[in-house]
Amino acid sequence: IAFVTIASVKIAPLVRPAGQELRLTFNQRLQEIRDGFEPAFWVANISEILERLAYYGAFSSLANYLHESLNIPTEQTGSLAGLFWGMVWFLAILGGAVADRLGFRRALSLAYLMLACSYFLLGSLSTAWMAPVRSAVPLLGLVAFVLILPALGIAMVKPSVVGTTARASRDNVRSIGYSIYYTLVNVGGMLGPIAAYLVRRSLGIENVFRMSAFFVFLMFFATVLFYREPTRSGEQATPSVGAALKNMFVVLGNVRLMVFLLIFSGFWVVYWQQFVALPLYIRGYVNPNAKIDLLLSVDAAAVIAFQILVSYLTRKVPSVAAVTLGILIASFSWLILSVRATTPFVIAAIFVLAVGEMTQSARYYEYISRLAPPGQQGTYMGYAFLPIAIGYFIGGPLGGYLLHYYGDVLHQPQRMWWAISGIGFVTTLLMWIYDRFAKPAAAEGVTVG
Repeated sequence: IAFVTIASVKIAPLVRPAGQELRLTFNQRLQEIRDGFEPAFWVANISEILERLAYYGAFSSLANYLHESLNIPTEQTGSLAGLFWGMVWFLAILGGAVADRLGFRRALSLAYLMLACSYFLLGSLSTAWMAPVRSAVPLLGLVAFVLILPALGIAMVKPSVVGTTARASRDNVRSIGYSIYYTLVNVGGMLGPIAAYLVRRSLGIENVFRMSAFFVFLMFFATVLFYREPTRSGEQATPSVGAALKNMFVVLGNVRLMVFLLIFSGFWVVYWQQFVALPLYIRGYVNPNAKIDLLLSVDAAAVIAFQILVSYLTRKVPSVAAVTLGILIASFSWLILSVRATTPFVIAAIFVLAVGEMTQSARYYEYISRLAPPGQQGTYMGYAFLPIAIGYFIGGPLGGYLLHYYGDVLHQPQRMWWAISGIGFVTTLLMWIYDRFAKPAAAEGVTVG
């Protein structure tokens, strides 16, 4: 964490209200870091490491857990995985409004408690004590219901943490704050699949979800004990649930922003295939004994190692252009698997996907956060997750269908990756058109030095 902070101080761009980069010494920038963040920033972002460890641990095992432990067919596995992951990010819109009303401290505490219970229940679906429930309720309905429960908790965690990053950061270090946030997210994202692999190998796949429950339960206590609500001078909290819900619909009325979010959804259709189609593809058509959990840690490891460097290299690229470039790079990733699906090629594909992610990620969240009026950071950052939800709702069933069609029907499973990459190239074109003709006026004055 110290390395990330110091590296961010040294090379991450600083954004000034007037769009000017100030030439500061290293010590001056370090002092800005010390003074620029409230304690809540560090508590929320450090807690995000273990929350992401829990999430990606469960995440990396979910498709194979549903398919192999619960004997759910490939297409339905893709649909159920898409339902879970889509609900996580779709409900973040409501979670953001709730967080604005409850306050980030109470929202985070409630979310972590819900997640602890939900992950434990999810890992118990295949146990003997759940057998009476499985026999009394249709399996698909039971699984769908249980998958929605952790989605409710995560839906409040993400806008609360990102909202804390926005509210507990001064303007001159906010872009650094998002670089730190995204790097720490990926620390958890890297550790999660590794921990899942170790637990699955020694204790069984069901205990991966219990591990996740344990870690988020720790975060419940950490939030209660150490988190203090961040505030800004002159900023008023959302006065009621009704006002929070009204704010949600006000954001929906921002047509240009909604167009931007809908176009960006295509990136997530492409990106999420590493968790939807790739595990089933590798275990079904490449190597049934592949350590897919470990392979899925490549993305997060790449982000940890290279996020600061990529942010530096793209620091003078306008925000929406950086997002467009990231989508384009990610679109090329899956073409690597259409050539050959050996372990080195899988690692190369995930690494290229990670480069695309790094190119757009921090700039995307910064871009959305600067559109948020005072007191509505949670709501706006909740909408920032809408493309992730749409990407899952589409990408989950699509990944399952493409794998079934090209694999089971045509017996040419590698061809599915051409279709996935094609979606990315179309998304790149649409984002380029948006950048030229429909950029939201509120963000046009933001220039990254």
